[in-house]
Amino acid sequence: MSLRNVLLVAGFLLAALNLRPAIAGLSPLLDEIMKDVGLSPSGGGAITTVMVVCLGVFGPLTPLLARRIGLDRTLLAGLLVVAAGELLRGLDGAPMLYLGSALAATAIAVMNVAMPGIVKQHFPTRVNLLTGVYVAAVVAGAAAASALVIPLERATGFDWRGVSALLAVPALLAALLWLPQAMRGKAAEQNGPRPFGAILRSRVTWYVTALMGLQSLTFYVMLAWLPTIFLDAGLPADQAGYLLSLTNLVQVATSLAVPVLAGRRDSQVPYVVGAGVLTVFGYLGVLLAPATVPWLWMVVLGIGQGASFALALLIIALRPADPAGVTALSAVAQSVGYVVAALGPLLFGYLREVSGGWTVPLTVGLGILGAQLVAGWFAGRPATLGKANL
Repeated sequence: MSLRNVLLVAGFLLAALNLRPAIAGLSPLLDEIMKDVGLSPSGGGAITTVMVVCLGVFGPLTPLLARRIGLDRTLLAGLLVVAAGELLRGLDGAPMLYLGSALAATAIAVMNVAMPGIVKQHFPTRVNLLTGVYVAAVVAGAAAASALVIPLERATGFDWRGVSALLAVPALLAALLWLPQAMRGKAAEQNGPRPFGAILRSRVTWYVTALMGLQSLTFYVMLAWLPTIFLDAGLPADQAGYLLSLTNLVQVATSLAVPVLAGRRDSQVPYVVGAGVLTVFGYLGVLLAPATVPWLWMVVLGIGQGASFALALLIIALRPADPAGVTALSAVAQSVGYVVAALGPLLFGYLREVSGGWTVPLTVGLGILGAQLVAGWFAGRPATLGKANL
């Protein structure tokens, strides 16, 4: 492999590592943030909700940017804006917290949509493998952030604001590594994205969108509230953070293996259904016995959620015929999907407030997982979105 290709892969992976720390890094600090800023549980859940809303609302910017400056430069811009958002939310006051979180999430939204297209553009013969590697890097970034923020507080003496600002450093490093690729990239895509109208008329698009949205909803609920659930069950804060990190680490291995295996088959239905069933068992464990073998529930949950996320992105990359089609389908599926997902953390925070515990929210989560299984059944069936029907 040439040096240029090594730098391409390294920059791509480091960029992927920065797609979740801005969100996952807040979860273990959520109780501290709520006490410091004076937020209610609903207000605390709203931080993640604001970010996930931005993931949905601003995803459609990506095809427009790709037309003007190309996918490579779009990714570079996203990394720089993510760093700016992480620095901004470390300033004093709740408005800066929400504004910085929204800015970081907007950049992540653009990068989320761009990454499957970049896989198709730069690695057209290795879509399965690079999708797995990319998803594993995304999950690894979330795992590292959730595991390290509390130790970083203790090691540096910073409060949550200082630790949040430190999360900008990896994004800046990724931007520096991706800069040569962006400078070599085309100023605009020669094959622009297909019109959204044609995408919206395809039933396949809506199956994929439903799968993306529902699996994202159940994921972000756990990302936002899992440490708090364990704290309420009597576990210490550092252990709660480590358990969240454990489920994310399990997702790394799952994300590497599942796309390679599932991509070899015309139908991904068996994998999507199996992933959904495992996620159900993880939710049940957290609901019925959160302090009893919590590591087991996190392993099961990690396998299920990691596979679900990887399969959703693999299906997005496989169905269209070219990078432009992937970018267009990715924009629709991730934008609408993340708007749906944004309801999760806020809904769970509200249900916790009115019910006084986690039984009602987690039971609702099990119902949502049932809908995810149905969506996955239809999204995983063989189909092709070719140039003619895009």
